[in-house]
Amino acid sequence: MQNPIYTEVTSCRDCYKCVRSCPVKAIQIKDGHAMIIKDRCIYCGKCVHVCPNSAKKVRDDKDRVKLAISSGRKVICSLAPSYASEFRGYEKELLAALKKLGFAGISETAIGAALVSQALDIYASEHDGKAPFIGTACPSVVELVRKYYPDDVDKLAPVPSPLQTHSAYLRHIYNEDFAIAFIGPCIAKKMEADTTPGYPDFAITFHELRSWLDEEGIKLDEIEAEDVDFIPAKAGTSTIYPIEGGQIATSKLWGGKQFGTEALSFSGIDQVMSALTGETFPLPFLELLACEGGCINGPATDDKVSMAARKRAATDYTAKRLDEPALFTGDEEFAKLLLEKGYGILHTPSPKAESGVRGKHSEDEIKRALVELGKLTKADELNCGGCGYNTCRDMAIAYIEGMAEVEMCVTKMRKEAESKVDVLLRTIPTGVVIVNSDLQIADCNVRFLELFGDMEEGFVDQNILQMVKDLPLERFVPFADKFRDQFYLTHPGQYRVHFKDKYLRVTFFLVESKRLLGAMFEDITNPTIRRETVVKKAEDVIQKSLETVQQIASLLGENAAETEIMLNSLIDAFSVHGAGDGESDFREDANGDLA
Repeated sequence: MQNPIYTEVTSCRDCYKCVRSCPVKAIQIKDGHAMIIKDRCIYCGKCVHVCPNSAKKVRDDKDRVKLAISSGRKVICSLAPSYASEFRGYEKELLAALKKLGFAGISETAIGAALVSQALDIYASEHDGKAPFIGTACPSVVELVRKYYPDDVDKLAPVPSPLQTHSAYLRHIYNEDFAIAFIGPCIAKKMEADTTPGYPDFAITFHELRSWLDEEGIKLDEIEAEDVDFIPAKAGTSTIYPIEGGQIATSKLWGGKQFGTEALSFSGIDQVMSALTGETFPLPFLELLACEGGCINGPATDDKVSMAARKRAATDYTAKRLDEPALFTGDEEFAKLLLEKGYGILHTPSPKAESGVRGKHSEDEIKRALVELGKLTKADELNCGGCGYNTCRDMAIAYIEGMAEVEMCVTKMRKEAESKVDVLLRTIPTGVVIVNSDLQIADCNVRFLELFGDMEEGFVDQNILQMVKDLPLERFVPFADKFRDQFYLTHPGQYRVHFKDKYLRVTFFLVESKRLLGAMFEDITNPTIRRETVVKKAEDVIQKSLETVQQIASLLGENAAETEIMLNSLIDAFSVHGAGDGESDFREDANGDLA
């Protein structure tokens, strides 16, 4: 099955924004394209959110759910409690819409959350109020621990996530065949559906649900609201789970304490990684959520709505239901079974540490990689972050592991480009100048200054070239105004000019449209002198022909006239009309061939 997050290669460009945003650098750059490495990914969805070209895609599973419904199979919706913040003011309309889509029943994922809290309360009460675990409510956090903090895997809570627990509970109380489809803000839930089939069977995001509603022509502001009964009951306090600290708030042992010391909450992957770094245990229970602020800020939520509005909607929805009768308060028998069996209740083993995700490399290997990246000294390690990695050393390690390419190093590529330009300008036999839109010199070579700066050969060095930069072009070239028009031409022209005692061919070229323009000056004086000799001889022939005409007009009159016309054309073709010393005269060279 396709990875829950993948790259649309044709839309991926060399921006490295996904690498920069990925907290675990699970993205490999290959042939300039960013590919997600499944064995490293934690499915947090950050790359999807930041991709400017929408090249990072989330696998669309709604057709699988639709197929299950259309096949006649009973499908129960496990609805994430954050639906209250996502569909603010349309909660009842959404439930009616879900029934219209064909779901046989709607159950709140928060039921599973209540059972997880109950199981951990039982454990804590049996161990002096302590449960030194890392919460498993967030699948991205579980993947993070498995792959990047393998020494802490045994500290993960011994119970599955609320979604997995909810799925197991539904199968526990309903003795019949049905499928479970989760709907919520989380991409990582798709990974849970893939790795623990049936717990749930499918997982679709709020984005996919909106797309599905659009396809069916269902509009929440037009559909009639209905009172839909949740199965097996309506969840209570546990609907606060999607907010940071929500799991702790549902605990009978830890909730409500102003200064909690036995349970701490952190959200946002940076805070989570900080909480796991260094000395972590013995510590209290850690409620860790990959998304800042909690699941209400998941990668598949409506980010056009402020976090404040979403948090208020979620808390209001929970507060309003607390006085309602027949709320789900837990199932102690099942909670004990959950605690006893752990992941065995899903017929799957507990999460295992993933070895080899982070390679170990010797200092010599890293130094060799740094050299290949153009980092010859410590001063070369600018740590600019242009490649997407925080430091040049991190980039070198990624390069060793085949996750990065040399071309990702912006400073190296810039230096190479500058070096190639410098070599080209230094060795090319023609004069070259590059100017900006203000007609200031951005770069030039020695030959240009020898032609226009009255400098003798061998006198110009690199120091003088640096001094010339940013000076007005008109200080050197009397026809500087001719450059301005070339900036706005799709194909800048080629001209010939007589400057002082030289004949030059001028070829303009765009370096950067409307910003940088280059001109190449080729000295064609010697060929021109040869042509002037031809012209002189042609004039002599004409004079002799005219004398012949006068002497034997009756014999050669017509032929002599044709000869005169031909030779005059030859003169025009070979003449380069110039001005006096120190001036110039531009003439367009249509064929670009003056030799």
